[in-house]
Amino acid sequence: MLKLAKYLKPFAGLIIAAVILLFVQAMSDLALPDYMSNIVNKGVQQGGIVNAVPEAIRESQMERVNIFMNQEDKSEIMKNYTLIDKSSQEYNKYVKDYPILEKENVYILNSLDKSEIEKMDVPMGKALLAVTGIEQMKASAKNGVIDFNGMKIPANTDLFALLQKLPSEQIEKMSENMNKQFEVLGEKMIIQAAAPVVKAEYAALGMNTDKIQSNYIINAGLLMLLISLLSAACTVLVGFLAARTAAGVSRNLRKNVFTKVQNFSNTEFDKFSTASLITRTTNDITQIQMLVVIMIRMVIYAPIMGVGGVIRAINKSVSMSWIIAVAVVVLLGLILTVFTVAMPKFKIIQKLIDKLNLVTRENLSGMMVIRAFNTQSFEENRFDKANLDLTRTNLFVNRVMVTMMPIMMLIMNGVTLLIVWVGAHQIAESSMQVGDMMAFMQYAMQIIFSFLMLSMMFIMIPRASVSAQRIAEVLETEPTIVDPKQPRSLGNNAKGIIEFNNVSFKYPGAEEDVLKDINFKAMPGQTTAFIGSTGSGKTTLINLIPRFYDVTGGKILIDGIDVKEVTQHELRSKVGYIPQKGSLFSGTIESNLKYADENATAEEIKKSAEIAQAMEFISEKPEGFEAEISQGGSNVSGGQKQRLSIARALVKKPEIYIFDDSFSALDFKTDGLLRKALREQTGQSTVLIVAQRISTIMNAEQIIVLDEGRIVGKGTHRELMENCETYQEIALSQLSKEELA
Repeated sequence: MLKLAKYLKPFAGLIIAAVILLFVQAMSDLALPDYMSNIVNKGVQQGGIVNAVPEAIRESQMERVNIFMNQEDKSEIMKNYTLIDKSSQEYNKYVKDYPILEKENVYILNSLDKSEIEKMDVPMGKALLAVTGIEQMKASAKNGVIDFNGMKIPANTDLFALLQKLPSEQIEKMSENMNKQFEVLGEKMIIQAAAPVVKAEYAALGMNTDKIQSNYIINAGLLMLLISLLSAACTVLVGFLAARTAAGVSRNLRKNVFTKVQNFSNTEFDKFSTASLITRTTNDITQIQMLVVIMIRMVIYAPIMGVGGVIRAINKSVSMSWIIAVAVVVLLGLILTVFTVAMPKFKIIQKLIDKLNLVTRENLSGMMVIRAFNTQSFEENRFDKANLDLTRTNLFVNRVMVTMMPIMMLIMNGVTLLIVWVGAHQIAESSMQVGDMMAFMQYAMQIIFSFLMLSMMFIMIPRASVSAQRIAEVLETEPTIVDPKQPRSLGNNAKGIIEFNNVSFKYPGAEEDVLKDINFKAMPGQTTAFIGSTGSGKTTLINLIPRFYDVTGGKILIDGIDVKEVTQHELRSKVGYIPQKGSLFSGTIESNLKYADENATAEEIKKSAEIAQAMEFISEKPEGFEAEISQGGSNVSGGQKQRLSIARALVKKPEIYIFDDSFSALDFKTDGLLRKALREQTGQSTVLIVAQRISTIMNAEQIIVLDEGRIVGKGTHRELMENCETYQEIALSQLSKEELA
């Protein structure tokens, strides 16, 4: 995978933008459970009362509250409140909000920041709860007697007036006892417990407490909606950026693989099968594309959600954090098991896809042969085997993968039940709020889903890494045939003199040479023909001229310059190559002929077709040169395909023509007419012909006879008939002595 990381560099900006958006999305998603917790705790349970510091409090109530505060807290709180009475300038402003102001003075909270209010929350909450406790004590009097701190006091006694008369030491002792009770609750529970007291105070002030609650819930809900919309927008934008990045990476990979393959010599093509190269360019790169999308989408998002979820969950309840730890351990065990089982199968799957592509390609390209030999059943069984092998492996991997989801759901449901069970006990003990338990549950789910996303990454990365390795193999394969660092030029006036000097060649990995000590010279204006038994090395020999292979010994010279000293582009621009098996491309007849020279005129195309004896069937088509050619030329016959291939080479007008058994599919009449027309057209060019028919090469100025990779005869037809036994055997096997004379 790291070998292909450089392909992400052009998209660094998009990736950085996606990371920023993912961070925003993760923060938004992590904030939602907090807001939900606040709605339950503060909106529903606390009636919209956010803290224990009332925004307004009656003077009489403030006096009671002050009884239960130490001097430091009392001075801190009192400096943050302003007393409003009928003589105050702001009386008319506040009397509308607090109708009780008409009867009683009211303390109004000054404008303070959040941190200042938080400092006051606990002492104010404790004092309010203490006041409420005294009031409840009075309300629960039995038989007209209050049991106050072990003392029996008449029920009609003003307990607060009594407390104010007590010595400060006794009040401090009472406050210490209450603080010990409050410490069990914790700060959050003190504020929650004080909220109904504050709400009751607001009601006493004449405020609409229902409106306070509904406003808090609506505002919090609207804020949650905005955060959800922000998260959704980030999700869409990240998806767009990830898709754009992945598509760009795959496009560049396909381009580079295709470019690399175009520079391969036959040696490299012998290493990689066509089916494998197709799979690597399509299926393997698609795997990389999918991985890039998921990596950008999940690799950043999942850790932020996981770590952020753990931190926020612990903030909600440290005592329940062990539940998350247990869930994470179980998840890691599950992921490791799946990873261990599925990993070895991914490499097998890609090889099986190669095999299936190979079988399919062979069946489609060889359909006529299959039908001719009635081997449809055999090929069907062969395809079924390849298909079933791939299916079985895919099914095995998928069966392993599908077990993850039900197990994940089981873990999530188990974690949910455990949180509810443990959380319910803590709520009953007043050590946890309902909203916090619900938020903890959501954070636990987010953490589990984060691990699920990472587990999907761990499963996809091995499969994609197999694909990446296969792609890297192609990209890292250096062609054995390369251009020289300081090339020489054949020039625009190249003559096309070809000379083989002690040329030898053997295929990579072979022990023996296929060609040995080949020496000959081919001159312009002459035809040099090659003949020999099957496997004698004819096609291999002519493939050395355009450097489809490089010689392993000796030199090939064109106009006295070694072909290795010339760039491949310039060398091949001087050669018109007609392969043994004619290859046409999907398009029209005209587009196939213009493949040699896109600037060729209509007259040049027509003349080349006439010389190649192709006008006979082209003129029969209603569309003429605009007639469609199917992929691989499957809608034309073998002879027509060869004639179009010859016409295409003629359009190029090269200095050297190479005909690799290009007349084998032609009848004798067409063969004769074509050779005659060719001689007139290629009069100044060097012509090399590989042929099986003696009649095709009888008039060649030079005939070279090959046998087992060696030249066993060289000369004209007449000379070879006199002194080359191998040539005589080939000639007499095809024609009578009279025809050969």
